[in-house]
Amino acid sequence: MIRAVIDTNVVFEGLTKRNSAGALILRTWQSNLFQPCVSLALHYEYYDVLSRKLSPQRWQRVQPALGTLLRTAVPVIPHFLWRPISPDPGDDFVIDCAMNAKAWIVTYNVRDFTLARLELGLVVFTPNEFLAQLSG
Repeated sequence: MIRAVIDTNVVFEGLTKRNSAGALILRTWQSNLFQPCVSLALHYEYYDVLSRKLSPQRWQRVQPALGTLLRTAVPVIPHFLWRPISPDPGDDFVIDCAMNAKAWIVTYNVRDFTLARLELGLVVFTPNEFLAQLSG
């Protein structure tokens, strides 16, 4: 089964825009069509970003859905770190999670993962590319 680390930008879109690629990815997550992998750092990032970017009322509506998703994720404990490898230091823990889980990365921000793709051999997809892989 495909293992994937879903970047925060995809989770955010999936929980806030119903007819988006991110929303479809979250539905495939719920349907167990791939194994989502989440480290503790990524778990906290999801909560931090969503709680800051959403209004308090919207955050209260979204929080249970996020909790449900995270309960079904494969927990990843990073034993090795590959830092710094991204121009955005916030993406380094996504890379650490994917490398330790032997998983793909799904993100809208493919450019920041270029060096990780080239030097570490990580597979990085946009949400639409990932959905095509799942349906192929």
